[in-house]
Amino acid sequence: MDFELTEEQQMFMDAVDGFAERYLADKALERAHARGFPKDVAKMMAEQGLLGITMKEEDGGQGGTLTDAVIAIQTVAKHCPRSADVVQAGNFGAIRVLAEYGTDDQKERYLKPILAGDKVISVAMSEPEAGSALTDLKTSATDAPDGGVHLNGTKVFSTHSPEADLFLVYCRYGPGVDGIGSVLVEPDTDGVSRGQPVMYLGGEEWCQLYFENAYVPPENILLREGGFKRQIAGFNVERLGNSSRAVALGRYAYEMARQHAMERKQFNRPLCEFQGLQWKFAEMKLKLESAQLLLMRAATKADAGFPSADDTALAKLACNRAGHEVSSEAMQIMGAAGYSQDCLIEYCFRRTRGWMIAGGSSEMMMNRIAEGIFERRFSQRPPKAS
Repeated sequence: MDFELTEEQQMFMDAVDGFAERYLADKALERAHARGFPKDVAKMMAEQGLLGITMKEEDGGQGGTLTDAVIAIQTVAKHCPRSADVVQAGNFGAIRVLAEYGTDDQKERYLKPILAGDKVISVAMSEPEAGSALTDLKTSATDAPDGGVHLNGTKVFSTHSPEADLFLVYCRYGPGVDGIGSVLVEPDTDGVSRGQPVMYLGGEEWCQLYFENAYVPPENILLREGGFKRQIAGFNVERLGNSSRAVALGRYAYEMARQHAMERKQFNRPLCEFQGLQWKFAEMKLKLESAQLLLMRAATKADAGFPSADDTALAKLACNRAGHEVSSEAMQIMGAAGYSQDCLIEYCFRRTRGWMIAGGSSEMMMNRIAEGIFERRFSQRPPKAS
């Protein structure tokens, strides 16, 4: 399989590169430590057509491919790691599920403003007792007389939750996996409240969400019973956004350390002349290039917009490891300078660590890979009593 960029993809990458260098690079450090979602960047991204890259043109998207979205994320991250989050949020995860399964009315009311950079969407999946075991979620949607539902439950660890204008909430209509679907909820809905924001290691603030008999009208129901498997397929795509940023931030740290090794002298010699550091860079490059190939394979093999679970799990595991391990080694090479918040290497180190948990932990990815190896499913639940 040829992973070389086509002429059209190369032109797209060059255009994104020029935009990011011109408008994003100068304030990269400032953005990394700023609180809140960078809405100013989202507006610029929308004007450049970097939101909704893979979505249909009639829905306000660009009609591009997953590979195009990966290229955009990684090219932006080359100049401003924090801004890559905006490309991810505008192409992967909740917004993609909305674009894939939303009604024309839902797309008009919610998708178009998000693609214009005017609104932010957050996916509300995890619960206090349902993280990796997502199908244990308890947030309930009970029928209202008019076809709507009343929502009750709690959600945690929702990205952009303090400032989101819309929540895609995974909920339970009935028992079992087939009883799970999703609804669209605006934060000012009666019965919806947000807890105190908590700062996480990666520099983001998230807050707990509470739903107390919150009424969701029928026009805001996204997927009814039986929708879980369809929307979790969309979550596989979100993992490619996670993977793209992880390996891109690892590469950002690698490039900073490489420049440092060529310029910094100790014992009257550039650092790059010491074999111990040469071997470090060789290992770093091997990890980055290997992970990148798995990522591109997952993106290019995507069937009808959704890659296989095996390819996605391999890519995410490899990219998460490569991004964090390379950032760690880059910090070691840079010494105290890399450890300082005046340097973006420590930011890359923190961010890549979080992606080993978010979007499916590394351990869950290994479980999924093992299922592909042995062509059978290994349930993590204890056996039922006979």
